[in-house]
Amino acid sequence: MTEHVLKTMRHTTAYLACGAVDAPIINFLHGWPELSISWRHQLPIFAELGFRCVAPDMRGYGRSSIYRQHADYAVENSVRDMVELLDSLGREKAVWVGHDWGSPVVWDIASHHPDRCHGVANLCVPYLPKGFAPENLLPLVDRTLYPENEFPAGQWEYKLFYQENFSTACAALEANPRDTVKALFRKGDPAARGKPARTALIRKHGGWFGGAGRAPDVPMDCDVLTEADLAAYTAALERNGFLGPASWYMNHDRNIAYSAKAINGGRLDMPVLFLHAANDVTCDTTGSRLAEPMREYCADLTEVVVQSGHWMAQERPVAVNAALAKWFGMKLANVWAS
Repeated sequence: MTEHVLKTMRHTTAYLACGAVDAPIINFLHGWPELSISWRHQLPIFAELGFRCVAPDMRGYGRSSIYRQHADYAVENSVRDMVELLDSLGREKAVWVGHDWGSPVVWDIASHHPDRCHGVANLCVPYLPKGFAPENLLPLVDRTLYPENEFPAGQWEYKLFYQENFSTACAALEANPRDTVKALFRKGDPAARGKPARTALIRKHGGWFGGAGRAPDVPMDCDVLTEADLAAYTAALERNGFLGPASWYMNHDRNIAYSAKAINGGRLDMPVLFLHAANDVTCDTTGSRLAEPMREYCADLTEVVVQSGHWMAQERPVAVNAALAKWFGMKLANVWAS
């Protein structure tokens, strides 16, 4: 893998790349609070399989531009960043793969710029054509698990906590970034299914880590991270802070307005792959109605369930790579062969 930097008049994107420079492109987009290295298990594999693999640090992360205003982290801006990146690579189209907040970016590239997509694949976060925002998530909440009187926003309570207590949320995450990463990056627990997600309790408990105001010092989960991975995530978050990453949660109205401008009413005609995380109890797409809008709006949808928690690409890389490769062979064979 090699490191690169794209500087334009409006933004700087740092990215990793590997594979032949003239091969078909796969762009891998990470989420919160990650980095381009979140795709470290995918990039070399798909480079060996004949693709040019690219993974940027999204805005607010790593060596890409950091902004101080919440509005700069609206999804529309990241879509523009990614289109500029594709332009700089001299290509009209790419396959786009996203996870967590990278997924809404990929979904909006597909719905606003379908001409730049061979196909799109997303992990954990399904397509909501009206925008991945509380307003559109609440009707899909499982109220048998999240009674409205106790959990008004269901498992999405944490999204509202950012809006109501932004500085408090950032302070707790920044108190010890190394401990924050260790506490967040953990494999899925099948025993947690059928119980309220931790994210549903954040408003009630006053933050990600409750009254402690900082992450606990827990052992690193070696099924998700190595010491080198932990060091890389920690260094980036110590350098940049959480203002950028957390600001992605402060643009729900802007993101809804942008989704309303989608081409074809938001319907996607290109091949789409969605990987369900069986043990992701926040983005619960296997035990709730969360994936229903995606099924209605995607004409060529392939779904695969991976026995994983939220950090799927890092927890279950072999299963993720196998699902992606199979989908490429079935749906994008002409792209692969090129």
